[in-house]
Amino acid sequence: MLLPEWLTALVLGLVEGATEFLPISSTGHLIITADLLGYHGTNAQVFEIFIQLGAILAVMWHYRDTLWQTARGLPRERKAQRFTVNLLIAFIPAAIVGLLAHQWIQAVLFNPFYVAMALIVGGVIILLVEHFKPPVRIETVDEMRAMDALKVGVMQCFALIPGTSRSGSTIMGGMIFGLSRKAATEFSFFLAIPTMLAATLYSLLKYWHLLEAEDLMMLSVGLAASFVSGLIFVRFLLRFIATHTYKGFAWYRIVFGSLILWYFWPTAG
Repeated sequence: MLLPEWLTALVLGLVEGATEFLPISSTGHLIITADLLGYHGTNAQVFEIFIQLGAILAVMWHYRDTLWQTARGLPRERKAQRFTVNLLIAFIPAAIVGLLAHQWIQAVLFNPFYVAMALIVGGVIILLVEHFKPPVRIETVDEMRAMDALKVGVMQCFALIPGTSRSGSTIMGGMIFGLSRKAATEFSFFLAIPTMLAATLYSLLKYWHLLEAEDLMMLSVGLAASFVSGLIFVRFLLRFIATHTYKGFAWYRIVFGSLILWYFWPTAG
């Protein structure tokens, strides 16, 4: 299905923003959406990396007051300092593993079969976490200690497996280790900022030479769509979890992963 370039950029941007912060894997959705649209090649990969900036900017805009207060209070306020250190601690494990294993992950795990299996397995894990309901000992992000942040950071390493979902691994990891559903979700959003910025900027620097002036329109449309969509779905998820569990997303993952297996079955192996 070949669409005008601007419409392809719009669709992929909306998909990226809608799925980046939900525990359903933006990677899996972008793979199948790009395939349906017939959008492939190295330039497509660079575009998909670039539009992640829109989703990052969306979560930064939503939490702009908190981020500004933290930045202002960093020199003297213990609360701001602890929050910043916790983010740094949680960021480090995935940064190290990502740098060491990036090429292997790209070469071996970036295919529909592994993405589909990660979606299905992740869905089962969400169901198990929600069913057994680990006891909550941390109600808000401000109550987290360094060890809590490190545990969530280690769980984020699993998100390097395509299809796992960065938000899914960090939210479920937080809940497993005693964070409330709201605290785990909000810390996942905050942790997305340094993690996704670092990964996106690293990839863009690596592939920047592939971009040309005529790509500017597609990149702009995709970035704007990702920002708007990301902002809508960040706010949606925070309202949703106030009265719901993540079980619905788990079943969605299982069904979607099964559909990917079926869709790509002739070439999945």
